[in-house]
Amino acid sequence: MRHRTSILTLSFIAAVTLASSAFANPPISSVAVAPQYDTTHVYVAPAEVDTFVQAFLGTFGGQSTPQVVATVTPTPSSTTSQLLQTPAGTVSLFGFKTPVPYPFGLERNGYLVRDLDIAVKAARDAGANVIVEAFPDPIGRDAVIQWPGGLNMQLYWHTKHPDYKPLETIPENRAYIPPGAVDEFLKDFLTFSGGKVVADDKDASAAEIGKPRDKFRRIEVQSDFGRMLVLVSDGHLPYPYGYETTGYEVQDLQQTLEKAKKFGVNVLVPPHQARNRQTSIVQFPGGYIAEVHAVSK
Repeated sequence: MRHRTSILTLSFIAAVTLASSAFANPPISSVAVAPQYDTTHVYVAPAEVDTFVQAFLGTFGGQSTPQVVATVTPTPSSTTSQLLQTPAGTVSLFGFKTPVPYPFGLERNGYLVRDLDIAVKAARDAGANVIVEAFPDPIGRDAVIQWPGGLNMQLYWHTKHPDYKPLETIPENRAYIPPGAVDEFLKDFLTFSGGKVVADDKDASAAEIGKPRDKFRRIEVQSDFGRMLVLVSDGHLPYPYGYETTGYEVQDLQQTLEKAKKFGVNVLVPPHQARNRQTSIVQFPGGYIAEVHAVSK
């Protein structure tokens, strides 16, 4: 009888587990390719494009693809376009010759996906809003989505699959999310990306966001798209925090900043220690603001 009771108990537990699983979010196959195909979108005035290219590549190394003039939006527009590929991260650079159609310019980055239709459906099913439906561009297709908390990003697919070598260091997508939206954002983004939270510090020093006397919640996420640093903020941020959408990891921060200054890059926040890194915030010619850091050994 005891043996039979044990079998019935195990059967009941298994049934409950299966029932619970049926109501859980089903896993979504990864639509990501790799971090070297994920780009920060940078918009500068056409007259400042070349100066920005010189400063960005002078700071991080790497090279640019040939500059082209194209329409990269679903409505008529014209922009210079090129890809800046560095060991620390990639930039899609736009110098619009016409007014920028809404909501372009508000998206922080572009994620290359294996199949755009599958990726858009996966994002929508996970909880994102599709704010620009899929449209063709000169080399593929694109769409723009928005996550809870107001974070916009572009998904893109190339007709001819690109082949880029891996990055030496993977940049962080720095996402400032309000407290009331962070749990929903995490649930939705992790469902879409297949990623995971690798660190969640609810009592981190807010020196990292310019408020050394305060604490804040700091969350690190990793997925096949790369790294994301979620900075939970009430919006009471000193300038320039919140404007930097990407954090670049370098081997030697001071050396990198010295190189950057030679190309007209302004250091907005001097180097300082925050957690396990030396960090600084800089502004490139053309207005692009970025965080740069070196991890303490």
